[in-house]
Amino acid sequence: MGEVSIKGKYTKTIFQNSSTGYTIGLFKVHDTNSEKLADYLNRTITFTGYFHELNEIDTYILFGNLVQHEKYGEQFNVTSYERCRPEEKNAILEFLTSGLFKGIGEKKAKAIVDVLGKDTLKIILENPDNLILIPGISKSNIDILHNKLKEYESSYEIILFLNNLGFSTKDAMLIYNHYKAKTRNIIDEDIYQIIDDISDINYKKVDMIALNKGIAKDDIIRVRAAILYIMDEVSNTFGHSYYSYEEIYSYLVRVLGKSITYTDYDKALLSLQKDSKIIVKDDKYYLKSLYDAETLIVKRLRLLANNPIREDERVDSLINDLEEFYQIRYNSEQLLAIKNSFKRDFLIITGGPGTGKTTIMRGITELYRQINKLSYEKLQEKIALLAPTGRAAKRMSETTLLSASTIHRFLKWQKETNVFQVNEYNKSKVELVILDEASMVDTYLMSSLLKGISANCAIILVGDDNQLPSVGPGQLLHDLIDSNKLPVVKLEKLYRQGVDSNIISLAYDIRNSSIDESIFNEKDDLTFIKCDSNDVLANIKEIAEAYKDYSYKDFQILAPMYKTVIGIDEINKSLQDVFNPKDKLKKEIRIGDVLFREGDKVIQLTNMPDLNVYNGDIGLISKIQSSPKKEIEIDFDSNIVRYTPANFINFRLAYAISIHKSQGSEFDVVIMPMVRNYNKMLYQKLVYTGVTRCKKNLYIVGDLEALKQAVKNKNADLRRTTIKDFLINGIK
Repeated sequence: MGEVSIKGKYTKTIFQNSSTGYTIGLFKVHDTNSEKLADYLNRTITFTGYFHELNEIDTYILFGNLVQHEKYGEQFNVTSYERCRPEEKNAILEFLTSGLFKGIGEKKAKAIVDVLGKDTLKIILENPDNLILIPGISKSNIDILHNKLKEYESSYEIILFLNNLGFSTKDAMLIYNHYKAKTRNIIDEDIYQIIDDISDINYKKVDMIALNKGIAKDDIIRVRAAILYIMDEVSNTFGHSYYSYEEIYSYLVRVLGKSITYTDYDKALLSLQKDSKIIVKDDKYYLKSLYDAETLIVKRLRLLANNPIREDERVDSLINDLEEFYQIRYNSEQLLAIKNSFKRDFLIITGGPGTGKTTIMRGITELYRQINKLSYEKLQEKIALLAPTGRAAKRMSETTLLSASTIHRFLKWQKETNVFQVNEYNKSKVELVILDEASMVDTYLMSSLLKGISANCAIILVGDDNQLPSVGPGQLLHDLIDSNKLPVVKLEKLYRQGVDSNIISLAYDIRNSSIDESIFNEKDDLTFIKCDSNDVLANIKEIAEAYKDYSYKDFQILAPMYKTVIGIDEINKSLQDVFNPKDKLKKEIRIGDVLFREGDKVIQLTNMPDLNVYNGDIGLISKIQSSPKKEIEIDFDSNIVRYTPANFINFRLAYAISIHKSQGSEFDVVIMPMVRNYNKMLYQKLVYTGVTRCKKNLYIVGDLEALKQAVKNKNADLRRTTIKDFLINGIK
């Protein structure tokens, strides 16, 4: 259906985000250019869109499309709108008495309209002195009428101005709501300031508009913005905290699309330093936000680590009681971890699979409860059990029998504004944070967590330093441990089941950069199937056939890459026929080049906290509807989430997923293809992470030499950070 319009009156707001202008409301339709909307004439319709200001007096024309929403039903999705200036005398009278103009009541408004007629508003804007002759109208009334109407008209003109530049209505609303009357000045003086001030609007969009406006490719304002863009992009791509002078310059020439002299480059760098956008220390160039995050982490953790050590004669006897209660016997490392969790305000507990990290967390929480004589309800108020992903938080909750949360949920992340509501100005009152899967936490997120808790809140980080580092910048857990400046308990002794597991033996071999081939195919838990790369997919299918009746939560294929003939995309197409073959009773829908079917296993790709679904969550498609509206329902462990075409990009098939996406999860059965085609993705931490996702049966399919190559490659993910250096040598 093409873009249509409706004309009428706004009547009610159902929902509104004040920062973005996004509104769901009711609109009474007086006219339309669409036959399909004719049924709504003189009736109300639900609408959605981005608006600067709506009132019940004006008449509006809304442009957009009729869509179906899972919650509000049929509604009009507004892409742009116009406000109609009142023209009839009664409409102008109603407008002047709407309360917008202080001091103008019905009597004064009628006197004005009687004299000026249908041109009243035009005259007030252009020739306000003409109102002097109207009885009862003071100079103060004239000023209020003129200034308020001018301000009222100006806002709509600015939105239109931004639209004409190339900004969408949504972006125009974000810009106007941030700058108000200063909007044109910002655009004229430094349009790139928008990128700093409004996180939802990126460099590429603003740069395209700036170039269309005629800015020179080497204008210092553009060079400054390009430098900041490069540093942010490279941080998020490669995980570095800082860059060299020449490194930034090499990217800069490509981004600007023009050569630039070192003199002009230096001017831009000095300007950014002066404005505190970047920090330069020892020839290292940092984004100020990343430098501040690193230094905050170092200062806070060093402070906590240096707090006095607590002693309590009850600890030993209480730990003995815990062993009796849980029917276990802690080894010396585990005892050290549990005792230090009470003694210290900061502690890192690190170890590989089979070393009992989850057992220790359960002991720590129960010891804390008993030492402080808390009920379980009170305990939940005092401590926060956190993890980077929804699945890791769920596992944490299952092992401790306490509520656990993602870090984003704990900090009350607002998706629309990309802001944490729990922050340095609104801190949580918890007294202890236990953070699992700490290797996945990036520098920015850790900094945000520290801002959101009090300075004396104790922190315990739990994780495996040999896992993949965070997706975002930094290598937090590695740097903290490697500094040797903070309290760390390293778990190296294996539980009985760990000793008996060839999967765990392989994991430790990988850590030590060598593989004992004799452990393959020795027991049922670890199988290596050697085959040519052309036969890998057939072997994966054959193994999968034996597990097609397994729960989708227990069986998983993990691969390093999406593309190539043995990439995730191709495996998913092939495995769909094994786990969820075509069935006339199952509805299907094609999205791009991928066919989705009811019953398909899928993975969530983004955080959607309002629907309690997070990046990496895995579920099953429970319902597909293609007509009259397209809609897909996905069941995430009894949490049913409805998707419309606007967010179909937020999920993909998940018979095979990336090793990165598997972090924080565990599966009974895992198949890992291993071929040389994966080339640069073959490195130690990636393979180690994949292997340690498996609990019972691991199948590696492909080339043994490719596996050996990966195990010896420690250099694929080296990151330049300074947390370790700051801990050792201090912050200069």
